[in-house]
Amino acid sequence: MKIGNLKLKNRFFLAPMEEINDVIFRLLCKKAGAGLTYSSMTHPQSKQKLYLDDKPALQLFSSNEKGIKSFIKKYDKKVSLWDFNLGCPAKTAKKHGFGCFLTDLKKIEKILKTMRQSTKKPVTIKIRKSPIAFNLLKLAEKYCDAISIHPRILSQGYSGVPDIKFAEELKAKTKLPVIYSGNVDENNVKSLLKKFDFVMIGRKAIGNPNIFAKLTGEKSKITFNDYLKLLKKYPMYFRQIKFQAMNFTKGMNNAKELRLKIYHAKSIEEIKDVFQLQ
Repeated sequence: MKIGNLKLKNRFFLAPMEEINDVIFRLLCKKAGAGLTYSSMTHPQSKQKLYLDDKPALQLFSSNEKGIKSFIKKYDKKVSLWDFNLGCPAKTAKKHGFGCFLTDLKKIEKILKTMRQSTKKPVTIKIRKSPIAFNLLKLAEKYCDAISIHPRILSQGYSGVPDIKFAEELKAKTKLPVIYSGNVDENNVKSLLKKFDFVMIGRKAIGNPNIFAKLTGEKSKITFNDYLKLLKKYPMYFRQIKFQAMNFTKGMNNAKELRLKIYHAKSIEEIKDVFQLQ
């Protein structure tokens, strides 16, 4: 299993998710068995410190090629591949003209060409179902090693039914590896892997890195205590710790009540009390 020159241990990837995919969460998903983890969207001109110990697929967003070359040079040895986001439907994407709202094919080509010329690591793009999806596929075939497809249209956001047939049509028109994204879970993953080369798991992994262990047979059992232990190495804002703690209550008894307690917590010790941790 390969994307470009990158060897992968399996076909299950952690999808890029804003605010969710901090380095600790990515490391836990990798420990649980994820074949590849994606960072949250990162701007090439960002001054934010990046923790990349999981060697993620680093997902970039931009509305032009400025700064991409120097950014890739700075972090190239620390990532597994470079991904360019053309699928984000958020209001901030609309405001700044990136993600789904970047539709200028000439501008996109300049960006992908810059990425391709700046690294020997694999380059990929993530797209949605759109009127220019097959134009983007042609550009991917020219500059990229794989393409990810989330077959919902812009107005759907992350709701509604993904158009799997559209994704299959895209797959049928290319020899590039196709990574499928959109409502992937334990029930449909086998059928999806008969149609696509890889799958991205997003919302089903939130607060639940163990979904990768379930799919891959890994014996690792991840708990929120594992997240807390890594805070010594990777300091997080307290609001981010609380946010992840609330995510980890998913599936627990009295989850709503536990989330309320976490919301009102003033310290990590109070969060530990909620999870009955020492």
